[in-house]
This record gives sequence, structure tokens and C-alpha cells, in this order.
Amino acid sequence: MFRFLFLLFILVPIIEIALLIQVADVIGGFATIVLVVLTAIIGAKLVKQQGMGALQNVQTQMAQGQMPAKELFTGLCVIIAGVLLVTPGIMTDVFGFLLLTPAIRNKLAAGLASQATVRMSAGMQQGPSPFAQQTQQEPEPRKMSEPTTIDGEYERKD
Repeated sequence: MFRFLFLLFILVPIIEIALLIQVADVIGGFATIVLVVLTAIIGAKLVKQQGMGALQNVQTQMAQGQMPAKELFTGLCVIIAGVLLVTPGIMTDVFGFLLLTPAIRNKLAAGLASQATVRMSAGMQQGPSPFAQQTQQEPEPRKMSEPTTIDGEYERKD
């Protein structure tokens, strides 16, 4: 975890500064600033558009009683892309725009799903969980004529 945080907070800004200096040498300082601001504005519009679409898809899937796993992953990618695009820099903008591309998101989701499947199947081979409850007998099914309301008294004490 320390290595990841080191890369995130130290190495990424150093790379961004180096890239901004090189781009400023090629196209000029003012053009570099305009480029960074334009990518943030365009990225924010794309994030808003795709984020609202992902939210609508999640709501539709849940209304149909389905688990919206793909839509939730899309929403997470859009949120991360938004953070990357608003962060000033060229490398973060590239990664942000890549996360907004559906083909890249699908490949990333497939890769993560295959990793999760491998880890789950490896964990299943170790045997049952010690926290799993083992019951000797199955409970009797509840009869439809039984009431589902529990009667009782309530008294409020302030």
C-alpha cells in the first residue's frame, strides 16, 4: 500500500510537471495552460453526460430487479475519470479519457472479473468458511395463513 501511495502522491506529480514543461517548450506556455483548461472542461462535460447515463442504467436495472454490476463499474470508472480529468496535467487527462472510452472500460472490467473469479475459486478450494453456520435440520416453511404482524404494545418515555 505504501508503494502505491508513493507512486500516487510523489511520482505522478513529478511526471506531470516534466510533461507540462516539455509540452510548453513545444507549443508555448500559454497554449499549454489553455490545453489543460480545455481538457478539464471537455472532460467535465463528458463525465456529466456518461455519469447521468450510467445512473439511469443503474436505476433501470434495479427497477427490473437485476443486479447492475456492469453499470456500477461504469459509474465508478466515470467518477475516477472525472477526478483525473479535472486534475491538471497531461498524463492524468490521457488516463481520464481512456476510462471514458467504453471499449477500454469493458476490457478493464473483463480483466478485473477474471481476477476476481480466480481468487474466489482459489478461496473455495480451501474448504468451507469457519464462519458458515451448519444446521442439522432445515426450518419448517412458514404457512401462508400465519400472520406476518407481531402484536404488541408501545409506550414512549421522554
